[in-house]
Amino acid sequence: MELKEIIAISGMPGLYKYVAQSTRGVIVESLADGKRINAAMSAKMSLLTEISMFTEGEDIALADVFTKIYEKAEGKEYVSHKESPEKLKEAFAAVLPEYDRERVHVSDIKKCFSWYNILVGAGFTEFKLPEDEE
Repeated sequence: MELKEIIAISGMPGLYKYVAQSTRGVIVESLADGKRINAAMSAKMSLLTEISMFTEGEDIALADVFTKIYEKAEGKEYVSHKESPEKLKEAFAAVLPEYDRERVHVSDIKKCFSWYNILVGAGFTEFKLPEDEE
């Protein structure tokens, strides 16, 4: 399983692995419990490889943020997304000190930590972006 197969679906908690195209949408499998569902074509889906975080300079790919968290957490789960906003901001600043404090909200940090913990729980050890094919 690679990061390029992982999808976040708006309005649905957790992360999903792309399985196949269906007549009415996309079949995905939950990373949390392995259940397969049909996600409607009208659902807003985002590949994790296409998401980035705001920093004071260039935006940084979410995969690179996950790599930094993985190094900081020594390959284990990191801060729970249920912690207080202050603790979440402090933990995120320890991982990514240059993050843009005005444009990155606590809800973004919660999603980042939640998704990271789901991926580590699913056995991810590398968070690589797909290579550009030229």
